[in-house]
Parts: sequence; C-alpha cells; structure tokens
Amino acid sequence: MRHSGSMDLPLHGGKAPYWLLKRMKELSKPIFEILIYEYGTEGLLKRLSDPFFFQALSCVLAFDWHSSGTTTVLTGVLKSSINPEEFGIGFAGGKGKNSKNTFSDIEIIGSQFGLSDKKIKELHYTSKITAKIDSAAIQDGFDLYHHVTIFSDKGKWSVIQQGLNTEGGYARRYHWSNRIDNYIEEPHTGIVSDIVKIKTLDLTSKDSTETRSIIPDIIKEGPGRVRRLIESLIDIKQTSLMSFIDESNIINTSHNFDVAVLPKRVNWNILRDIYEADLKNFEDILAFKGMGRSTIKGLALISELIYGTTLSWKDPVKYSFAFGGKDGVPRPVNKKGMDDAAEILSNAIKEAKIGAGDKIKSLKNLRTFLGPYNENLTYFN
Repeated sequence: MRHSGSMDLPLHGGKAPYWLLKRMKELSKPIFEILIYEYGTEGLLKRLSDPFFFQALSCVLAFDWHSSGTTTVLTGVLKSSINPEEFGIGFAGGKGKNSKNTFSDIEIIGSQFGLSDKKIKELHYTSKITAKIDSAAIQDGFDLYHHVTIFSDKGKWSVIQQGLNTEGGYARRYHWSNRIDNYIEEPHTGIVSDIVKIKTLDLTSKDSTETRSIIPDIIKEGPGRVRRLIESLIDIKQTSLMSFIDESNIINTSHNFDVAVLPKRVNWNILRDIYEADLKNFEDILAFKGMGRSTIKGLALISELIYGTTLSWKDPVKYSFAFGGKDGVPRPVNKKGMDDAAEILSNAIKEAKIGAGDKIKSLKNLRTFLGPYNENLTYFN
C-alpha cells in the first residue's frame, strides 16, 4: 500500500462537452486493454496511483491536463467505460453525492469479482481511512469533494480523491495505492503541488510520531481533563504568549504558535465515546465515526503545547507538477516519473486498436503535456 502523492490544480467550472466525453471513452478502452495486457491489473493500479501517469493519461485522452476537472472527468469516464467483469478492475464512488455511493459500489463490484466479505470490508475501511487522513490527519485547507476507490478482482486497490480550496481557487488531488506498510506514517511517495501552504498540520509526518503516540494517552485522562486543557489553550487570546508559557509550564513548541491555529470547536460527545471505547492507537481514534479535524487538531495542540511533543506544520509537498513549479518552488519536477509515464503511454497508444488519426492526436497531446522536456525523449519515433 502506498499514498503516492497529491497535486494542486486550478478550479475550472462547467462540464466537459459530450463529444469530448465520447472520444475519451472510445480511447480509454483500447488503451486500458494494452496496459492491462502489459502490466496486469496490479501494474495498472500502481500507475493510476502515480500523479504524473494519471495526468499524462488524461492528456492522452484529450482532456485539459492542468485543471481540477482532470480528476472528476477522467475517473468518471473510466468508471462508465471500463467494465469490471471484462477488465478485472472497477471504479467505486465519484464526485459529490456519488462519493457517498462508494461502499455500495464496492459491494456490487466486489460481488461481481467474487471477493470475500472480509475483503469487501477491508476495501470499505480503506475508503474510509484514506478520506479521514486527507481531511483530518493532514489539514491543508482543502475540503474533500471527490473520492474514488479503484480495485481489482484480486482485491488490490488505489484511491484517488480531491479537495477544494475556494479561497485560493485550487483543488488538490490525493493518490493512494496498497503499497504501504500502514496508513498513518508518511504514506506518500511524492506530493505534487504548485502551492505550498505556509502552515499545514501534518500528523502523518515522522516528525509527528511522538504526538500521534501520546494522543491516546491524552484521551485516557477523560473528557473533563481534555476540556480544561483545550480551554487553557484558548486563554492565550486573553494573555500574552510568554505569560501563558510561564503559568502553564508549556515545554518547547515546534513552530511559532498562533491563536489562529486553535480549533473552532471540539466534539466533546465523540471524545467521551472514544474514552469509553478505550481505543489504544491513533489510527483507531482517527477512524472512529464522528471524529473530525477540529477535535484532532485540539488533541494535537495539547500534545505539542502542554506535553512538549513534536508536531509537523510543514506542507508535505515533494514535487512541483510544472517544470520546477512557479519560480522553481517547491521542488524540481520528477523528470524520471514523467519519463516513465510518457514511455508507457506512448507504447500503449502505438499498440492500441485505434485509428491512425487518434494515435497521432494522442501522441501530440502527450508531447504537449511534457512541454520542454519532450525534446529529450526518443520513444515518440
């Protein structure tokens, strides 16, 4: 299992035209046939979890490669055109209200695949915990509105979900695959984004390990004690930070504390329920029904500010999608990742049973996607 990365995309309104959707569906089936023949369903899932490959695939199918619609349109096209029983791979969920159908979609497709009840429940949990992590364990200012769980007839999976930040006018895409040891600690292999947030609570960071481990102990102190600790943090609004530190014995903090990071509300009923359930680890607490970002943030701040644990406030971005990103920030582009994705798709286009004109258009779109880097590539010949 692996959380393969995320990507920020400008928000584009409107719907894709019918003729474009029709063409994307017509092209996707023969290209998928080749990809599955060459790499199997597990290999295809691995590549769909790669932000570069996903973006390149969208471009090959003629959709705008750098807009928020990439995610919703491409996954929607694939869900409607890729028959699970024919291809051995299925798409569950979607955008908005369709994301709420993820569990039922998993059950229907899982039944077609002959998956066991245990495996279907595992896929349900994967869908649930990945959404919880990208909305509560990582608090980057993006609200999830799209979620798709992709899985094979062997039970292997990939998750693609997208969050919305209306203030900045961007969407951020999150990719997951089943190539990780656990869901909690740095499941990303590459975070791809044109935007770096100044302050992002990241409980998946290795730097937050100590905080994750102490949160269950904080809850064990009881809801009343937790409420008093939260209220003591809120008191910063009425006093100076220095006097607060002196009066409360706050140990080191890992960032310049700002009252703006305080949670707006805490679900005390959920804290009481978790206390009574006697949950032992951070993942179980995060997965608990009703546990949200504000309550998680409150617990994390208590851990950092009262007990002195380390907590990461760094946006977990590793690569910029564009070549070097805006002004070369945050990281150089992953050229090898783009190279590999382009080569795989280039070969698939050439072998796919589509017309010569479609092949030329798709290869041309792939060249455009690669931009100035394509001059170094030889596999278009």
